[in-house]
Amino acid sequence: MVETWHEELRARGYRVTPQRQLVLEAVTEMGHATPEEICSRVQETARGVNISTVYRTLELLEELGLVTHTHLGHGAPTYHLASEADHVHLVCRGCGEVTEVAPDLVHGLVSALDEQLGFVTDVRHLTVFGHCRGCR
Repeated sequence: MVETWHEELRARGYRVTPQRQLVLEAVTEMGHATPEEICSRVQETARGVNISTVYRTLELLEELGLVTHTHLGHGAPTYHLASEADHVHLVCRGCGEVTEVAPDLVHGLVSALDEQLGFVTDVRHLTVFGHCRGCR
């Protein structure tokens, strides 16, 4: 994957910078993380990287198809690798736990939306809010 994203950056006229490398590594290691969390991780290695750089880098990496984001609540979006984005998020309103489930579990909903409304669902951005077993 490293060589692929390096090549993609260069092909589009961008340089491979240490900051971009660090942001992508942080997203890879952290799974789901907000830009602020990613910035904190990057600053452990490179103190001079600020939140603006992280946001710009995430935007570029998303444009290149390397990362994607989802909204797990009213706060900042969370970012994760696009290659690992084929899941639905279940967010508990009680304890805040986030569970990832296979898209197959919402197949009925996705099919019904398509058949009845002609709406094609992007499950990579689907988040369902409710209460987990423990908070019911």
